[in-house]
Amino acid sequence: MEKKGSILLERYELGKLLGQGNFAKVYYAKDIKTGQNVAIKVIDKEKTLKAGLNEQIKREISVMKLVKHQNVLQLFEVMATKSKIYIVLEYAKGGELFNKVAKGRLKEDIARWIFQQLISAVDCCHSRGVYHRDLKLENLLIDEDGSLKVSDFGLSALADSKRQDGLLHTMCGTPAYVAPEVINRRGYDGAKADVWSCGVILYVLLAGHLPFQDSNLIEMYKKITRADYRCPNWFPPEVRRLLIKILDPNPNTRIPISKIMENSWFKKGLGSRPAKVPKVEPTIKSFEKKQPEFSRPSNLNAFDIISLSSGLNLSGLFVGDDRREDVRFTSLQPASVIVSKLEEVATNSKLKVAKKDGGSLKLVGPGSRKEEIAIDVDIFEVTPSFHVVEMKMINGNTLDYQKVLKHDMQPALKDIVCVWQGDNQLQLQRQEMHPNCNPSQTGINVF
Repeated sequence: MEKKGSILLERYELGKLLGQGNFAKVYYAKDIKTGQNVAIKVIDKEKTLKAGLNEQIKREISVMKLVKHQNVLQLFEVMATKSKIYIVLEYAKGGELFNKVAKGRLKEDIARWIFQQLISAVDCCHSRGVYHRDLKLENLLIDEDGSLKVSDFGLSALADSKRQDGLLHTMCGTPAYVAPEVINRRGYDGAKADVWSCGVILYVLLAGHLPFQDSNLIEMYKKITRADYRCPNWFPPEVRRLLIKILDPNPNTRIPISKIMENSWFKKGLGSRPAKVPKVEPTIKSFEKKQPEFSRPSNLNAFDIISLSSGLNLSGLFVGDDRREDVRFTSLQPASVIVSKLEEVATNSKLKVAKKDGGSLKLVGPGSRKEEIAIDVDIFEVTPSFHVVEMKMINGNTLDYQKVLKHDMQPALKDIVCVWQGDNQLQLQRQEMHPNCNPSQTGINVF
């Protein structure tokens, strides 16, 4: 166990804990050779292996090694022992941009300066074939001089993640920042999705609040798909026109980063630091600062919030109609475990299993009226340790389908299911929460 004042791998003196999630802790530390302040992310190998997060960690490290830019949080080195992985990162003294904007909107010149840095960093990422996919204020850090540092590449994707259609298909992102095409599940261009998120960030910097807000997540997604937002009266006309081009719900006509960088409002004061950048108050002044009482959960995104929020009406989120034949559940298990469990249940229910491309299954068996029942099962990866599984009857009698779901599937799958969604009767009669999906324990903080 890491302790304050201990020397890590004969190189770094550990300070106080800056934050922690389920699988990692981040410490303030000092390089005893150079005196440089750093942040060290300590990852528990055993926990990440069980949660199926190894690939995500490898991706995050690979991306940070690949992208070198003054506005991207720098990775200094990666070390490992038998049980831990240590990622040594640049220490951003000012903490999250979220905390600055939460105190009030920024002045136009400061907001533009931050936006310029953000676009420059994202453009560099895209030039290296890296798409962040979770750009938000919480993932933007502030350096000692107030400069921006883009962080948290845990949900990023590389260009080789694309399928043959040239699009990404993994659903991820944070609800209020996510692009319409990501919600619609039809494949998306990572660069265009990042541009949308940058537009949301620009709006928040100038307005002090999000453009798309609704207590009902479904209604908020409807607003996003329609680009239904209003600019406050203090927004300059130039900004309004730029936002219309960035927050274009059609990715094919959405302005690319190259054109944003040519925009007249964007280019004002480019490369010059505004005279009145707010003074940075360090997130930790010394090794003696107390540990924060609350830390946000790591890698919390749109579909984590869906699974952990008991009060949301989720019917129709993934599918545009209200067909009772469609149900879905969320799970914290790796895809391999979900598939294995489904195969076991299908065998016990006398259903044959056929595997299809893209992590999908087809379950086929005899029905009560000499009519074959067929069920399509699609598994969607949100993160390596979080999946949405959708089940849909494509042939057969509805009563037979309901019987299989309620009497065979749901009881047998209860150990791997967080929440069932879709069929109202199924949800009301037999809804069971996975112990790790207790909404009261999530500490969700929606900005």
